[in-house]
Amino acid sequence: MNQVIAAHGWAGDATVWRAWQQRFEARGWHWDAIERGYGQREPHQPSWAELPGQRLVIAHSLGLHLLPEKVLQQADAVVSLAGFAAFVPAGAAGRALGVALKGMASCLGTSDEPAMLRKFLSRCASPLPLSALPNNPLLRGMHPSGRQRLQDDLVLLQQCQSLPDGWPEGASVLVVQGEQDAIVCPDSRTQLLQALPPSRTDHRLRPDEGHAVVTPAVLDLVVRWAGNP
Repeated sequence: MNQVIAAHGWAGDATVWRAWQQRFEARGWHWDAIERGYGQREPHQPSWAELPGQRLVIAHSLGLHLLPEKVLQQADAVVSLAGFAAFVPAGAAGRALGVALKGMASCLGTSDEPAMLRKFLSRCASPLPLSALPNNPLLRGMHPSGRQRLQDDLVLLQQCQSLPDGWPEGASVLVVQGEQDAIVCPDSRTQLLQALPPSRTDHRLRPDEGHAVVTPAVLDLVVRWAGNP
């Protein structure tokens, strides 16, 4: 049986994959997903079942760096949605991002937290309105443990500089990027492609989409690709 392990990004949760899970399970795939537990949901780290068949990772944004090394090592194929190797690149773009991340970190646990999260999620949704995204439970508040994980992962955003440990060198890779992404800067998108072997990488640029490339059209694209990863 073919398997999927999915990973949401910063400030997300596993519910973002509901339509994806239904689609893959309808095709006979076994599904599991990371849950970081930023909000009210319990944290969950997935693992591969001992089953024959393809092992496919689908990761959105920082999700690529949240996967356990052993899980990533055993993947036959990887789908990166709005992902990156280094979120903060060298140069002026990186300096600006570093300042922005420090500002976001300073808002966590303060009265400015809801506005900061709403601004971040609005930028994720752009060029669509925030209402185009599923309701995010973080806007209703967090437990201290969830806030700490959010803080830890914000530090990870600043620090990741390469493909994550355990990268499966022989895996086929689909990279889906939104040309209007307001979160991952163009330098970081380019550097991800440069870090991957061209012969095993399929790159799809979506001109009308932003950072939240977990749309029905992208789901159709990924399902077609996964039929022969």
